[in-house]
Amino acid sequence: MRLFECGTLVPGCDWHTRADNDAEIVRRVVEHMRETHGETIIRENMVDNIKARIVDEPQAA
Repeated sequence: MRLFECGTLVPGCDWHTRADNDAEIVRRVVEHMRETHGETIIRENMVDNIKARIVDEPQAA
């Protein structure tokens, strides 16, 4: 499972999402950025920044 935490991109935001693939995470993050953070234009460098912050979710012990 892959994980994105918005606070790694927007300090103070505690929103996060999990998905099986990066494409689905990027789709969800773009939607979140538009709805919550008021981003009207999502540029390629923003997508690159999102992708750079997607990590493998640590396995629960």
